[in-house]
Amino acid sequence: MAGESERSDAARNRELLLKAARELIEECGADGLTMDRLAERAGVGKGTVFRRFGSRAGLMMTLLSDSEAEFQGRFMFGPPPLGPGAPPRDRLVAFGAERISYVLEYGELARAADSSAYNRFDVPAAVLWHRHIEMLLRAAGVTADPWLMAMSLSSTLDPERLLYAVRVHHVAPERLAESWRELVTRVVSCPGGVADPMAHTSAGDR
Repeated sequence: MAGESERSDAARNRELLLKAARELIEECGADGLTMDRLAERAGVGKGTVFRRFGSRAGLMMTLLSDSEAEFQGRFMFGPPPLGPGAPPRDRLVAFGAERISYVLEYGELARAADSSAYNRFDVPAAVLWHRHIEMLLRAAGVTADPWLMAMSLSSTLDPERLLYAVRVHHVAPERLAESWRELVTRVVSCPGGVADPMAHTSAGDR
């Protein structure tokens, strides 16, 4: 019984902390959410916050965990074109478009989760995105270092970069998605990674 009571208390404390964190984000933005302020709002010690989430990055990822799990489920197991069953190029296009929508929906929280992580490229979600893009590039026949190409493509979906484009330069989300589609199409159309500069020159012009 004591173990069950402790687990119940831990679950309640976790939900209390997450509720307080969401309230602080609504009031002062993700940048204003510190472990000290969260502990004060929730009425617990700072050590309790760190024991529960490990770090600020851990807190941010926990706040995003449900939405991230839903997104992962859709691109891994959901219907095409985002999920299995569509051609690799179409899945890549859909992945980028959906990721752009995700970042714009969760905005500051997605950006803060990235910037808080000690090595944001090694967090499980980021590793999964990278592997997924690499897998689709290989399936599309891209042979010019698919691992590195996947890293390059992933960088265009960086939350801070996307939010900057929308908020500072007023780029419409539709333009971001179209730019991603064009980029993916060009990469997949040149599977070796290097386009022939003479490919579109007629024989009479050579």
